[in-house]
Amino acid sequence: MTTLTQKFSSIIKVNISRYISSTSITYGHWIRDYVAESVPKTLEERYAAAKKYNLHPKEYKLHSEDEYYGIGDYPKLPFKGVAVRDPYYPYDLPEYKRNFNEPVHFDIDMLGEDRCDIGLKERYSKKAIIFSTLLIFGCLFGSSYVSLYVPMFQPVAEKQYPWIGKAYYTFEELK
Repeated sequence: MTTLTQKFSSIIKVNISRYISSTSITYGHWIRDYVAESVPKTLEERYAAAKKYNLHPKEYKLHSEDEYYGIGDYPKLPFKGVAVRDPYYPYDLPEYKRNFNEPVHFDIDMLGEDRCDIGLKERYSKKAIIFSTLLIFGCLFGSSYVSLYVPMFQPVAEKQYPWIGKAYYTFEELK
């Protein structure tokens, strides 16, 4: 009996540890890594912040206080959508088109491939899109308007009941 309880308790421990290790907490760094620090004032603090975000010190620029409030030392990155990036580059995370520890824009939640495509060149101009939309809907509404005055019905004869002794139809010529 003791061996059965020992096996059962070890199975429970394994399942519990699997459940705990598969939570979303283990997918990223600690929360304290994401806390924004104060705005760097000296050149050494600026170099340290650039190193923290894996940027060259010349690439490291800060947001103005009017743009975003409270993001601290987070760098100002170009506002370009993910769809603009090279699709053939071997990214660490190819589904997001980004590499590990790569800094992302502060508004990355609206720059994904399933959202707006900032910076992507459109295939057709706005005038062509508006013109084709108006042309299609104009043809649909025009054809429905013209068909209002055309009578449409299924030709149906009067129902015939063949009772015994009564003739409901004849093959004689009309007079």
